[in-house]
Amino acid sequence: MSMSAVTPLRNEVSLGLFLMVLSVLVSPVIDIFAKLAVTAVPATEITFVRLLFQMVVLAPICLVRGTLLDVTWRKMGLHAARGLLMAITMISFVTALAVMEVADAIAIFFVEPIILTILGSIVLKETIGWRRYTACAVGFFGSLLVIRPSLQEVGLIALMPVVAAFSLALFFLLTRLVAQKEDPWSMQFYAGFWGALFAGLLLAVGNSLGIGMLTPVMPDLKNTLYIAGAAIAATIAGVLGVYAYRSAPASTLAPLQYLEIVSATVLGWWVFDHLPDAVKWLGIAIIIGSGLYVIWRERQVGKTATIPPVNTPI
Repeated sequence: MSMSAVTPLRNEVSLGLFLMVLSVLVSPVIDIFAKLAVTAVPATEITFVRLLFQMVVLAPICLVRGTLLDVTWRKMGLHAARGLLMAITMISFVTALAVMEVADAIAIFFVEPIILTILGSIVLKETIGWRRYTACAVGFFGSLLVIRPSLQEVGLIALMPVVAAFSLALFFLLTRLVAQKEDPWSMQFYAGFWGALFAGLLLAVGNSLGIGMLTPVMPDLKNTLYIAGAAIAATIAGVLGVYAYRSAPASTLAPLQYLEIVSATVLGWWVFDHLPDAVKWLGIAIIIGSGLYVIWRERQVGKTATIPPVNTPI
């Protein structure tokens, strides 16, 4: 390969790295806005608006690409399942943000690559060696170091990021099944469509039954801006992530996802004056270390390209 061919390739990878860093720096902004809004607006309503915004933004792009109506009933069933899982992920995570600090919730949520590795071995029959199983076990131990004090502080709601991580792992398993033959933009559109539909149905049922946490409210201007900020930041982070993965291999970009914990900690300290204590820092370090090891082992066996980005869910 000539040097003229190598240089553009390196430039592409550098661009991908730059875009991914921007994406993971923007992602915690989503959670900051969501945490500010969820004190007055139900998590399900925030999720509904977020996914509706995603659907509206992506619809014209899919129309231009001509992929919006390229679906079958089987494909639509998979899209609906992905949308349901995305709605569960977002509702669970934002519910946790109502009482948990952003850095703590994100740290627990980052067991998702570990859960995905285990589910991949069970559901997709992927070969997972003892090293990665050991790394998964260590990562779960690290998550317990973060979860245990959070359980004492806020109760069982501290487990909601685990629910979010599990549902997102299932979402990515379905994504692996359909991504080879589907346009990524239309996949995200239909995830937004079905996710917003499910969240909207929950709000309708909650309103009719008088369930407080599922009853929609009319937000004031301040909370409207918070929700809009979360939706806009999520769209920006998502687009940056898409183009990052188009420019550089997943094996190169995946470790950068863990920068999100750092940026979330800084923003959480700046906005809410909160920093994790020593035990939680230890747990965060263990989660990051085990996650990076799993990514490294995936790279060694040439499977990292199947690992999707692990941005936080809203």
